[in-house]
Amino acid sequence: MSDSVRPLQGRVAVVTGAARGVGAAVARELARRGADVALLGREEATLARVRDEIPGAARCWEVDVTDDAGMSRVAGEVRARMGPASVVVANAGLAEGGPFAESDPVTWRRVVEVNLIGSAISARAFLPQLRETRGYYLQVASLASIGAAPLMSAYCASKAGVESFAHSLRAEYAHEHVGVGIAYLNWTDTDMIRDADEHPVLRELRAHMPRPARKVYPVGTVAGRLVDAVERRSAAVYAPAWLRATQAVRAAMPPVVTALSKREIPRLQRETPFEGTGLLGAGGLADLDGAGRAQR
Repeated sequence: MSDSVRPLQGRVAVVTGAARGVGAAVARELARRGADVALLGREEATLARVRDEIPGAARCWEVDVTDDAGMSRVAGEVRARMGPASVVVANAGLAEGGPFAESDPVTWRRVVEVNLIGSAISARAFLPQLRETRGYYLQVASLASIGAAPLMSAYCASKAGVESFAHSLRAEYAHEHVGVGIAYLNWTDTDMIRDADEHPVLRELRAHMPRPARKVYPVGTVAGRLVDAVERRSAAVYAPAWLRATQAVRAAMPPVVTALSKREIPRLQRETPFEGTGLLGAGGLADLDGAGRAQR
């Protein structure tokens, strides 16, 4: 990645969760900047549509990021058909909301498995190639990695986990010149977020956040910032940029969130009964379908 003009030209970039949303937008932007993109996800037909929109040597693979053997197989096929990966964007993720005590244990666990364990499996599958190419691994995290919110315990726990995982990975492979970055995202205009706003519990949660924190950002803008970070091999990228400021006050955030929640949650419960949302968005529905669990 030494070409200062087009550092991604001809490089192989892998994106998980690439069927829609942030993953699809990142894949398109990587291709626009010259990368050959491997799209990984649960939905073969949707992945193929994204692939067909992308110029250049894009390919797609249907695979579950929590499947060790499947991810290992796909990594081998990416190398054989496209060459060794220089970039991996670990974007695949799920979300659900609602009170923890009444949450479905299978759904709660699935969010953690995809977001955290799936990221680790993605890294394990492609690390041999990244070590060979002295490549770059970008872990998609969230504002939830910095400041946890009530009613989203699985999502917050998993995103805090991937942040720590990425820090550990960076330290472990720095001497081999493998770069590791963390992308901290806020609300982004994807079907997952649009679905969240259909559920009173999550709509109210976002509505009671400070004004900048509840704004929804265009997916193309977010994807552009992430690919800028890939080109620069950044240790961290914030979308929007103001999220960087939360790092300075993250130790103060839990007691503030607790104090606000202590006041607001009883009031909101009187107005709107809190219920579990199930997995959010079309990606969540596809995960239910692919895993053979109950249909929505």
